[in-house]
Amino acid sequence: MSRATNRTAGRTRPTTTTSAGPPAASRRGLALAAVLTAEAMNLLDATIVQVAGPVIHADLGGARATIPWFSASYTLAFALGLLTGARLGDIAGRRRVFRIGVITFAAASLACALAPGAATLIALRAVQGAAAAAIIPQTFGLIRAMYAGDELTRALGMIGPVMGLSAVLGPVLGGVLTHADLLGSSWRAVFLVNLPLAAAVLAATPYLAEDRAPTRPRLDPAGTVLAMLGTALVVCPLATGDPAPAGWAVAAAGTAVLGGFVAQQRRTARRGRVPLIEPALLRGRAFPAALATSTLFFAVMNGVMITVVLHLELGLHDGPLTAGLTLLPWSAGLAIGSWAAGGHLVPRYGTRIMHTGVAVLAIGLAAAALAYRVAGPDSYPVALPAALAVAGLGTGLFTPPFFSTALRGVGPQETGSAAGLLNAVQQLGGTLGVAVVGGVYLGAAGSAHTAAQHALGAAALLLALTVPAAVAMTARSTRQ
Repeated sequence: MSRATNRTAGRTRPTTTTSAGPPAASRRGLALAAVLTAEAMNLLDATIVQVAGPVIHADLGGARATIPWFSASYTLAFALGLLTGARLGDIAGRRRVFRIGVITFAAASLACALAPGAATLIALRAVQGAAAAAIIPQTFGLIRAMYAGDELTRALGMIGPVMGLSAVLGPVLGGVLTHADLLGSSWRAVFLVNLPLAAAVLAATPYLAEDRAPTRPRLDPAGTVLAMLGTALVVCPLATGDPAPAGWAVAAAGTAVLGGFVAQQRRTARRGRVPLIEPALLRGRAFPAALATSTLFFAVMNGVMITVVLHLELGLHDGPLTAGLTLLPWSAGLAIGSWAAGGHLVPRYGTRIMHTGVAVLAIGLAAAALAYRVAGPDSYPVALPAALAVAGLGTGLFTPPFFSTALRGVGPQETGSAAGLLNAVQQLGGTLGVAVVGGVYLGAAGSAHTAAQHALGAAALLLALTVPAAVAMTARSTRQ
């Protein structure tokens, strides 16, 4: 046996590794690939069902109102469990919780593929979301256990591109798999695709270093209940995409409950107990501004995506394959932008690339609105894919500096809470985008093209609100 040193953000501890097997650099590479694959697998599952939903409904039957819940049940369980999942990693060890989550996720995916009815599928999707909530918060800490210094910055910078690309590729992959009808699997293939991914992740988990908080925290039952209740009250009425006035009242009540949750966390910390969220994260303006930025930015991203899907499938009556392939240029632009930002631009220009990404995304949204405007009535907007490529490029430029900047000042004791919060607000932001932007499309009068232009205008307004949050988040980094 040989001894290796494992550095984790300001603390050093020895870990035992075997001399056999791949070299140390290869082991770290495999471990990082496993963590990023798990990120991709879970985030793909959050969006992959969107374009397959109508096909699932046609096969399993049930009320049309169940269609949004094929995706929303996953998102809701995901958002509800993230903070608790993060704390469990602090307590029991992030590698252990990560492995259990991947196994549960794979089993739930297989069960979803075999679901006999809509209600069963919705329940199993919630199990998938709960498993994802156990997996995703561990990824930040596991990466920090493997890397330090500039290597850590580069490794964390890879999370943003993976998350953004996965969120956009979900509908594309869902459309392709559903249309292909592999071996007669139809929509069931969108769940079966998780099995080989989960197997690959599990095969690489022995190369992950076990990691937990320096001091073992305890669960916060009162804080957990308040966080789950407030999140559920916010997400449930928004998850349908077109909430009634009563639904907005419920969402407002949920916001009040979440305000009470923040007060309870501060009170718990003052009494010398361990809160669910580390209070240090909410001091100052950098991390709270990062939470606001994440919420608004992913609202724009998901709002534009659902607008394209609704317009093509409901407005122009095209199939899921057309909707998925139309989003493909966005994926390509995102990949190119992420590669350029993470590998070349951010090291040279720093966080200013975040603001450049927002500006390029705004240009892409304007070009998409123009594509709808010049297209003939009820005809496919031929310039839309090019506009989405520009929007994807802006998204790709934004994500690497955002996630590396958001986590730069997070200490080891705060890692679990920071990971849970960032992922939770991302899910809430995505739901907000579907509700607001998708709701504008469904409620707009006039032609399908006109409705799409109105929806893109709503997305542009949310993007404008992102700007002051991003400025507050990066002000200190820019001065440094």
